[in-house]
Amino acid sequence: MPTAPRTPRRSLVTGANRGLGLEFVRQLLAHGDHVVATCRHPARANALNRLVGEHPGRLHVLPLDLADARSHAELARELPLVIDGLDLLINNAGVLHSGERFGHVPPAQLDDSLRTNASGPFLLTQALATHLADGGKVANLSSVLGSIGSVEGFHTPSYAMSKAAQNMATALLARALHERSIAVVALHPGWVQTDMGGSGAQISAESSVRGLLQTIDGVRLADTGRFLDWQGTPLPW
Repeated sequence: MPTAPRTPRRSLVTGANRGLGLEFVRQLLAHGDHVVATCRHPARANALNRLVGEHPGRLHVLPLDLADARSHAELARELPLVIDGLDLLINNAGVLHSGERFGHVPPAQLDDSLRTNASGPFLLTQALATHLADGGKVANLSSVLGSIGSVEGFHTPSYAMSKAAQNMATALLARALHERSIAVVALHPGWVQTDMGGSGAQISAESSVRGLLQTIDGVRLADTGRFLDWQGTPLPW
């Protein structure tokens, strides 16, 4: 039997000007969703702005600096002007400082990673909570590098530590939003061929996002607070 078409959602994607974020926007639009895409500099987001022209009325691009709480508040004020609520929040934006070695991890890089990758998604979700529909979903893009149970060496410490902290934020948000039947999950996208993942990565952004959206579609309230990979397989904390 053919699969019934999925009901269009009202979705918001952070870090949507490139990589996984841009691919999320493309695939959500292809599914018929109404999408709000955020990035720090919308005027420079050429690919996003082309999509706005291709999907009139279904894609809106708004500014967001994830590391700035004032920007969260401004987004929360602007959101009702373009959309009447959110069924899905995808906290995709993040930062990775490469080349870190033990004994030479700059404090500024650690602070920036924690502020962007952990505090940012937590505080943004808090700021947008009143706009989330009961029964909606929050997907936090995490990483297996944030899995304490999977540590195999001293790799990208500021990124790994910030993603581990983000995982705790996922668990806490899952508890805070449970009474509204909002499921919150941490998702590992795999090693993806993006600017962050590099050209030697294993999977394309298109394949990763397709799997991530299938996993998100399958998430129920009983799954809230879980850590899953792009194919829906549970990961160790």
